[in-house]
Amino acid sequence: MRRALPAILIVLLVTSSASAADPRESRHLWATVNVCDTERNPDTLGIRASMPGSGRKRESMWMRFRVQYFDEREQLWHNFVAKGTDSGAVRVGRHARYRLRESGYLFPFSPEVGDRYVLRGSVEFQWRRRGRVVRRVKELTTDGRSPSVADPKGYSAATCEILG
Repeated sequence: MRRALPAILIVLLVTSSASAADPRESRHLWATVNVCDTERNPDTLGIRASMPGSGRKRESMWMRFRVQYFDEREQLWHNFVAKGTDSGAVRVGRHARYRLRESGYLFPFSPEVGDRYVLRGSVEFQWRRRGRVVRRVKELTTDGRSPSVADPKGYSAATCEILG
């Protein structure tokens, strides 16, 4: 039994760190539309996201928010390439030892009369060590989340439609 105990402990440590290392398995990894053309935020898309910490103090946590639009002719989603539709990398946690971090980004639009935008968000999550990306995961916005910030409160959707 004395020989088996260290082996069991090593297996437990390896399995628990392996599950922490794969953020795709975490319920804390998600992205949602939390603002969609409201009275308080007209012609605005808001994307909110949550990411799990890795438990590692020396890693930092980053998110990159991008807007995608639906092309009805092609029936495909594309990254919106206009200025102001990509947040760039945003640090959301100095240390990845946090259980989870939540953050968001607002994207204002100026639609012309008759314009119709069907939008969603794409979020790239990054865990970095000494400035280098050590893990990366991408998620598209989905509904049914519970963002801490939304307009109206509790709002969560996969897509957003903005009309000019």
